[in-house]
Amino acid sequence: MQPTPDQIREFVIAGHGNLPVVRAMLAENPALLNLAQAWSETDNETAIQAAAHVGARHVAEFLLAQGAPLTIPTAAMLGRAGDVQRLLAEEPARITERGAHGIALLAHAALSGEVELIALLHRRGATEGASYALGNAVALGHLEAARWLLANAKPDLTWKNYQGKTPLEMASESGNEAMVALLKQASG
Repeated sequence: MQPTPDQIREFVIAGHGNLPVVRAMLAENPALLNLAQAWSETDNETAIQAAAHVGARHVAEFLLAQGAPLTIPTAAMLGRAGDVQRLLAEEPARITERGAHGIALLAHAALSGEVELIALLHRRGATEGASYALGNAVALGHLEAARWLLANAKPDLTWKNYQGKTPLEMASESGNEAMVALLKQASG
């Protein structure tokens, strides 16, 4: 049965972290798995792309198990260094691949908190999105990833997330004192 546009939209929205809804909808209509919601003429998003750009590991792992394709942004978010290296070996140009909403690869990798993976991607040319990457590391409390990004990727500390918050504001609100201290030190 061909899903309706409303079903596709609901499924992709659920892909941002609502595993029970993703499971139920996919069980009812398996055709939803790889369908994309068109948010605009140039911005399409599947459920696994939604999971990848917000760090919803549990949803991404479930969708992969159901047959969704493993892209480099998803592999990076999951911290799957071996898959990232394999995908880059197959096609080196993937280093500039972006996920949903044009989000850069470095930002996806920061969600994993895996410093070695972030460093590998940066060395290979994934240099865009450093500020977004720092925001993701801060949001998930990945202190060492944030430290590496500050020292090597030169993110803009005045960057703001979709809620209009800087990394320092995010760290302060979360009560992560070590992250707050790191960001204050970096801002001089």
